[in-house]
Amino acid sequence: MSMAGARRDYYEVLEVGRSATDDEIKKAYRRLALRHHPDKNPGDKAAEEKFKELGAAYEVLSDPDKRALYDQHGHAAFDPRARAPGRGNGGGFHDPMDIFEQVFGGRGGSIFESFFGGGDPTGQQRGADLRYDLEISLEEAVQGTEKEITIPRQETCDRCDGSGAEPGTQLRMCPTCKGRGQIVTARGIFSIAQECPRCRGAGRSIEKPCRACDGAGRRQRASRITLRIPPGVDTGNRLRSAGNGEGGLRGGSPGDLYVILHVRDHDVFQRQGDDLFCEVPVGLVQAVLGAEIEVPTLTGRASIKVPPGTQPGTTFRLRGRGVRSLQGHGAGDLLVRVSVEIPSNLSPVQRAKFEELGAILGQESSPRTKSFFERVKEFLQ
Repeated sequence: MSMAGARRDYYEVLEVGRSATDDEIKKAYRRLALRHHPDKNPGDKAAEEKFKELGAAYEVLSDPDKRALYDQHGHAAFDPRARAPGRGNGGGFHDPMDIFEQVFGGRGGSIFESFFGGGDPTGQQRGADLRYDLEISLEEAVQGTEKEITIPRQETCDRCDGSGAEPGTQLRMCPTCKGRGQIVTARGIFSIAQECPRCRGAGRSIEKPCRACDGAGRRQRASRITLRIPPGVDTGNRLRSAGNGEGGLRGGSPGDLYVILHVRDHDVFQRQGDDLFCEVPVGLVQAVLGAEIEVPTLTGRASIKVPPGTQPGTTFRLRGRGVRSLQGHGAGDLLVRVSVEIPSNLSPVQRAKFEELGAILGQESSPRTKSFFERVKEFLQ
């Protein structure tokens, strides 16, 4: 059997169908190449061979002309011993690592480096993002507010502007990496780029370190930041303060600050979405005869009319007295639930009056009670 006959079908190698689109082929290669990359499988010869096979398959199927030849002639289209005039071009396949780098964007801060190490050849490095958890009151969440917070962070050194070198001194090319910021290590037919340990990816060496930051380019400081919290926020909402994270290295941009909000529980109100809820007690006489009562809101007080015969648990809605929508679509409502207070510890005179009232009213004044006991009676029969 020839070598061409022993090879696996390239579509099978990439685990795609023969009608796969270019995008599907690229996605399949990215997924499988990361899984079988030699650096993720050190010493695994099978993974190394699989990685080579993936490179060869992708090189052919990602090129429309090569793919057309492969679909027509199979592996023989690229076998010098079987190539007919006009079938395919000369030359062998590229280094599978070169193909990997082309797909993942090269060695300069690309996804390749995020998986397998290496540094930014420009030496610049973006500062880290920071998280801050902030607790606010319900009133502040509903109405909006400004808060001043203090966070410890690494800031770009203002003496050396982040270079790490004492002002007036020069930066020289790093003798270890020759200014590239990376050290390339050969590993068989592959080569791996890693950050230079001497200059830490800057490509330059410091002649005299900055006195203020000792050559680090950053200093730890407590920074005071004013945050504007918009009306309508709730627990779990995240505010982004651009550029208020840690300072970058060697002229890199600063990171961002993310503030996670936590709204404290309120003694009177509960929140559900854009609506507010509260419970207001009313006297028995007010519930029976009706009354106008005052109820609390987050911005003061409001009046509601309790009609005669109001039952415990009745809810009244005050439209627009809830939380302003964070998306700007109006405001929610305030829902007030009535809790009827039943007198206790009656005096003998009061008790006698209630007994007299009960005898006068009878069950006709309590249709719900009458209906309930009628249903119980039918059930027991």
